[in-house]
Amino acid sequence: MRMYAGRAATARGARPLVVALGLAVALLLAGCGAGSRTPAATATLVPCDFPPPPSSVDVNVLAYNSSAIDPFTNSMVRSCSRDGVTLHHEPVDYAGQSQKATATLAGRYGTYDILETYGFVVPQQASTGTLHPLDDLMARYGAQTGLDRLNPQMREALSYDGKLYGIPMQAQTFVMAYRRDVFDRLGLTPPRTFAELREVAGRIQRDGGIRYPLALPLLASSDVATAYDAALGSLGTDYVDRDTGRPNFDTPAAARAFTELRSLLPLMDPQVTTFAQPAVQQQMYNGSAAIAIMFSGRMLDLTRPANSRFAADFAFAPPPSVAGGNVLYNTLSVDGWAIPENTEVDKDLLFRLIAASVGEESSRAAVPAAFPAREGMVTPASSPFAAAQLEAIGRASPPEPFPWTSRISNDTRPVVADVLAGRTTIPDGQRRMQEIATAIVAGYRR
Repeated sequence: MRMYAGRAATARGARPLVVALGLAVALLLAGCGAGSRTPAATATLVPCDFPPPPSSVDVNVLAYNSSAIDPFTNSMVRSCSRDGVTLHHEPVDYAGQSQKATATLAGRYGTYDILETYGFVVPQQASTGTLHPLDDLMARYGAQTGLDRLNPQMREALSYDGKLYGIPMQAQTFVMAYRRDVFDRLGLTPPRTFAELREVAGRIQRDGGIRYPLALPLLASSDVATAYDAALGSLGTDYVDRDTGRPNFDTPAAARAFTELRSLLPLMDPQVTTFAQPAVQQQMYNGSAAIAIMFSGRMLDLTRPANSRFAADFAFAPPPSVAGGNVLYNTLSVDGWAIPENTEVDKDLLFRLIAASVGEESSRAAVPAAFPAREGMVTPASSPFAAAQLEAIGRASPPEPFPWTSRISNDTRPVVADVLAGRTTIPDGQRRMQEIATAIVAGYRR
């Protein structure tokens, strides 16, 4: 699950980012972009200033390959491998990165020196002392490296308990892609609610010649958790009540989130619970689907003629809300760089390398594949999907920046998958999820 984790003071249904970000502010990524197609050799060369170390230093960077993350990773590797410092980055997918990050943070000595991380997991990682707090380094170098021009809300997204643990590079939200030619032919408009989504997709299924017109990433081993939380958030409900600390899985909203997601299944390929985001992309590429909702980092690939004969036909809109409220079926994910506490490389040097990768030059070069943290990089004219991103940002559900959030998501995921697949009834699924979440929260309250 990839989720923005910033200020906790607002309840679901509020719009905490709209005023702060404004229309021209950049915020948008996850689990989330498409496979890398930009080798480091062709990456943007940017200034990377640091005093040469007394002896040669190897720096291992862990970051998953995506069209949204690669510009930052590749700029850092290319620009900062000099003066006795050599950066190493091996290709890895998101699942592989997650496994490697867990392993490197678990030991006394780690394998990696710079980690790509994201707001959803920072509270858990920071609460266990596995990430190095960056406040002192930010105070020392922030102004001279331009880090003071990174979006404050995105910096807060990578903070926990008042301390900064990550330098934000970019963020993503859900965007809806659709076949404009199919919509025009049938006289359809982009759906604004799940009810409209069912109606529009049903019309395409009946009259548009596409058997399974809707594509969502609902991979049982990962994406189903994100989907359920997005539906729950659109209904104005958190995993855990912010005031009482009581999990909300036994509420009517929790049941409705399941009902609404299950109502979409007849419009999707029967194998949907085996589909991650690349499979959803492929459905759009080959024309077997006409509507898809996925992270914005996947959208650029849809616009490339080399990927699909329908590239010129794709259009973009914000995702619908579940029930007509202001909060959309959506999730906001902020990606950034963190320094493991267990690295043996000088943390001052590592911070300077990170700062170079999120500078103005690399951030500008990352658009439109990424939505950089550096303010002013993205405008509605930046890409065919920028306007959809900008609207979706202000209508994402507020974050839940607590160490138990990612654990609840992970531990309840198999139950969500069982309920969506019909192996477990909705009431039984709710009961099991309530028990799981209650036990997790209790462990933090002891």
